[in-house]
Amino acid sequence: MQNSEIVLVGGSGKTGGRIMKRLEERGLAVRAASRSSARPFDWEERSTWRGALEGASSAYVAFQPDLSVAWAAEAIGAVARVAMECHLDHIVLLSGRGEEGAQRSEAALKASGIGHTILRASWFCQNFSEGAFLEEILAGRLQLPAGEIKEPFIDAEDIADAAVAALTDPSHRNRTYELTGPRALTFREAVAEIAAASGRPIEYEQVSMAEFTAGLAAAGLPRGLIDLLEELFGQVLDGRNSGTMSGITDILGRPATDFSHYARRTAATGIWSA
Repeated sequence: MQNSEIVLVGGSGKTGGRIMKRLEERGLAVRAASRSSARPFDWEERSTWRGALEGASSAYVAFQPDLSVAWAAEAIGAVARVAMECHLDHIVLLSGRGEEGAQRSEAALKASGIGHTILRASWFCQNFSEGAFLEEILAGRLQLPAGEIKEPFIDAEDIADAAVAALTDPSHRNRTYELTGPRALTFREAVAEIAAASGRPIEYEQVSMAEFTAGLAAAGLPRGLIDLLEELFGQVLDGRNSGTMSGITDILGRPATDFSHYARRTAATGIWSA
């Protein structure tokens, strides 16, 4: 193969960094492509795409801000075409479960004709420790517009393992995997498990969507991000994704990581001790 390098579009995110570490440990040639990388990649600056992709054989793609935004599908199709012009033959796309925009993006990737693997992931466990919910977890109370609907939270470590398998094993090409944890929990149950693992009192409070979005606006979040979160909580978190799926077992040959294991492992790092 003339080119053997793997490029990670979004390589500085929750999944990209983990994938990078695993590929490097295997001794494989890999590089990140993001706004701050040596060969930058910016979804909103298409002039950066070719330079970031040239010289690679395959790519992992995590779209920002989210595949549900209106322009995502067209961008995914366009980047796939640029990738083929740069002689890449495979894209692993991180997608979302139950999102209509994500499904349009998947269709655009398939229509491009490039070899592909689609990883549809549920909500990340790491949202509680590395993302949007951490500040409130540390403050002792998480407030969200989510009630008794259950979500099979997925460990980002599992996503990274699945992506590495897809990038290195041709048997996973042109397949779609739905990645979930082995057990579905409500957000209240998830917070209770974090409290137990960390030994700290942490409460969960369900709030209305109006209260939630007003709080985000007061915190200074941009309107576009607020609209995105409103869509995720108001539409996707309606029970359509509550079922667990076998994607991790199918691609890795082992069970997915349970939320309780994630909570104990993460509590041991001290991240929730502040």
